[in-house]
Formats: sequence, C-alpha cells, structure tokens
Amino acid sequence: MRPLRGCRRRGAIVGTVTLCLAAGWALQTPGGVSLIVPQPNINATVAQNILLSVEYSCRGIATVEWKHVSSWGTTKIVEWKSGSYINISTGYKDRVTTFDNGSIQLLNVGMTDAGYYFITVTEEYGTNAYGTIILNVYEIIYEDLHFVAVLFAFLAAVSAILICFMWLCNKSLYLFQKKTHKLTASTTEEIELETIEC
Repeated sequence: MRPLRGCRRRGAIVGTVTLCLAAGWALQTPGGVSLIVPQPNINATVAQNILLSVEYSCRGIATVEWKHVSSWGTTKIVEWKSGSYINISTGYKDRVTTFDNGSIQLLNVGMTDAGYYFITVTEEYGTNAYGTIILNVYEIIYEDLHFVAVLFAFLAAVSAILICFMWLCNKSLYLFQKKTHKLTASTTEEIELETIEC
C-alpha cells in the first residue's frame, strides 16, 4: 500500500504548527525581565536625598542588585530578593532605602556618591536586565553667598554714613538758619533803636 500524498502534506503542516506552538509556549513560560529607567541622568547637591528610580517586571521572583562605579572604584550597594532578604553593604547601611519596584533612595549624598549606578535584575530562571543611572553631585558654592553678604554689609555701611551725613547737614542748616534769623532780628532791632535815638 502506498501512502497518500495529501496526508503527508497535512502531517508536515500539523508538525510545523505544533513546532510553532511549542516555540511560542517556550517563550511564554516563566522567564524574561523588563527594566525601565525613567531618569537616566540625575543632578543633585551635597546633603540632598535622591531617588534612583527604576521599574522592573518579571514572571518569577527577581533578585535586584545595585552597584556604584566611580573614580574611587566599584562598590556593591545593596542586593535583595523580593520578599526574601535584603543585604545592604556597611558603607550604605543607614543611607539606603529599597523599594519593591527596584528603586533605591540615597540619603545625604556627598561628592563621593557621584558616578554611575548599575542595576541588575536577575530572574530565578536566569534571565537578566541591566540599567544605568548617572548621578552628578555639586557642591553649594559659599563664595557667592560670602560675596553677597560682604556687598550687603558694605552697602548698609555706606547707607548709614549717608544718613548720618544728611542728618548733620540738616542740623547745620537749621543752626545756620536760626543764627541768621537772630542776626536779622537783632539787626532790625538795632536799626529801630538807632532811628528812635536820632
């Protein structure tokens, strides 16, 4: 007996469809991590609290790890597994707050906190997602405030001197007018007396 040609063709189509469904199922099974970094560049001043904001999603349980890379070297900040454990390095013990979405908050940043912050989200099935945030930290420049304070003090001193000078001028003018008025009154009196005596 000879196989029918139409059945062989249908078998190939069914096999192809089955293979595609299996591949789709394999891609749909747990696995795959997505990570969004909404603000990849952050500017801050010394002693400010900053939020390194991210948002991740995955089908399984994820492990989140943050590292700081700068000219001083690489430092592991924190690592945690959702609902399980949190390991914060000793240098950041009182300065880091973790959030369920993968974000962290750094409290009281300093100049040494400037640099690159790398986040790695690893799903329990082995897939990873990576993100980077650049943090720029600036010092508050007190020289400008010092200049403004000195300028303000100088202008206040000049104003006080001018007010004193105006007060002296006013007093002098008042005394001069009073003396002139006395002279005019006494001169008029003398003239009247002279006319009466004559």
